[in-house]
Amino acid sequence: MQEVQPKLRLMVSSKNKKKDIEADLKNWLSNAQKVVVAGIGNPLRKDDFVGIEIVRNLQNRVSQFVCLIECETVPESFIEPITEFKPTHILIIDAAMLNLKPGSSKLIEPSQMMKHPAISTHALPLRIFCEYLAKTTGAKIALLVIQPKDTDFGEGLTSKLRETTTTLTNLLSRFLS
Repeated sequence: MQEVQPKLRLMVSSKNKKKDIEADLKNWLSNAQKVVVAGIGNPLRKDDFVGIEIVRNLQNRVSQFVCLIECETVPESFIEPITEFKPTHILIIDAAMLNLKPGSSKLIEPSQMMKHPAISTHALPLRIFCEYLAKTTGAKIALLVIQPKDTDFGEGLTSKLRETTTTLTNLLSRFLS
């Protein structure tokens, strides 16, 4: 029997415009009390580093009820600090192959990542990581995924991803301050 791959379904319908991602994030964070923002990415794979870059840019721009974590390629190593923070919401930011224009971003549920893998070589699949966190924290979990332009070996984001990073950092800063 041939397995049918589900289409990527958004939490809130979106057309990949700035206002749509803004509405998605605002809606998802609307009743948040304590938020973990976990950036994932490989610093040696150009645009794969976008999640870490956004978390770094949020430093000193969010409230005390937000915990920023730079997970790099091993998010499972941060389970303890995440659970100890007792978040109501966990936002994981990562690059993912979405077959969209570079810099496009979507807010999705963890279950939607099963057939749309992140780029980096996570030791533990993100879906399993998210399921574990959901069970242990009871937090609402979402992934903010961003289409990279270049994930070849090298350092630094492409100009398109730097632009996206600035936009998303400003949005998140506004909602989390």
